Amino acid sequence: MNNNVIPVEVRGVVPTANGCAVFLGNDNKAFVIYVDHNVGAAIAMFLRNTPKERPLTHDLVGHIFQGLGVRVERAVINDLKHSTYFARLILRMENELGKKIVEVDARPSDSIALAVQQKSPIYVARKVFDAVEDVSGLLQKLSQEGSGNEFPYKTTEEGEQEDE
Repeated sequence: MNNNVIPVEVRGVVPTANGCAVFLGNDNKAFVIYVDHNVGAAIAMFLRNTPKERPLTHDLVGHIFQGLGVRVERAVINDLKHSTYFARLILRMENELGKKIVEVDARPSDSIALAVQQKSPIYVARKVFDAVEDVSGLLQKLSQEGSGNEFPYKTTEEGEQEDE
């Protein structure tokens, strides 16, 4: 990867009145993307490896990818315009038809969900990372207070997953 992107990971998923706050970041900075409740729940379930009785939409997409020999190579949150984030999914196809890399436009929420599902890296464009507000203090406060929310999730200092 080049210097135009910064690796991040999901640092927390917290339900809100209108959906979920997905905290992304690294050791230097954290920021939040607000997503639909269902996608936030899916991200949290993928982070915790929660078994599901029936496949959800992102599970279906993952199964289709698997059947076609496609893998999420990485997700990149590449732009921020008028408080709306944009993302690209970089997909690698490798099957009997050959090898191919495809880049597709996708919602950041879906990109994050699919990257977490497939344990693929997530990156943020440097221009976006530099422009977003650092909410590391809020994330730390939420982690210390603990939460009785429906699907709280945080990472430990070592980066391992931990349920509240």
